[in-house]
Amino acid sequence: MPAQRADARRNHARLLAIAEAEVAAHGAEASLEQIARRAGLGSATVRRHFPGRRALLEAVFRERIEALCLRAGELTDAADARSALLTWLGAVIAHAASARGMAAALTPDAVAAQESECAAKLTEAGEPLVRRAVRDGAVASGVTAADLLTLITGIALATEHHADRAAEADRLLRLTMAGISPPGSAIDRASSPAGAHR
Repeated sequence: MPAQRADARRNHARLLAIAEAEVAAHGAEASLEQIARRAGLGSATVRRHFPGRRALLEAVFRERIEALCLRAGELTDAADARSALLTWLGAVIAHAASARGMAAALTPDAVAAQESECAAKLTEAGEPLVRRAVRDGAVASGVTAADLLTLITGIALATEHHADRAAEADRLLRLTMAGISPPGSAIDRASSPAGAHR
């Protein structure tokens, strides 16, 4: 039994490495069948590890999501709530814009009406940062971490084929933050043409 478990772990690690390469090359359209061929395994074996494309994407991006959740925790007690939220959102958008397929991993499954596990984890991690920013007047009341994550996912998908995805995604994130900030707030002033030169 221990030998079988070790074999299963090795198979899973090998499949995940191949899956990461396929997702990097093809994004959310990575083929489970191609992964099976490259691994020299049957499709049924691969599907035992990754029952569908959503499971595949979530497995591929699990470490990135965990790192972003840890980063949110590190920023929770930062002195400047606005800066902490912007720093974290910047990290999320940088990951989502640079890693092909990650935005799809954050998007709900419209067919199965299933929430993304990755998105749920990020939402939970980011909520304390958003609550502090709302309390300090840096973000309009009523804005939630889920709202911001939805906007980030949309930005990442919209910039997927841009020549400089990371820079364009960051620019759109800053426009978004200006839009959700109360008039006269620090973010609103920093994002205005006049504020940009201060």
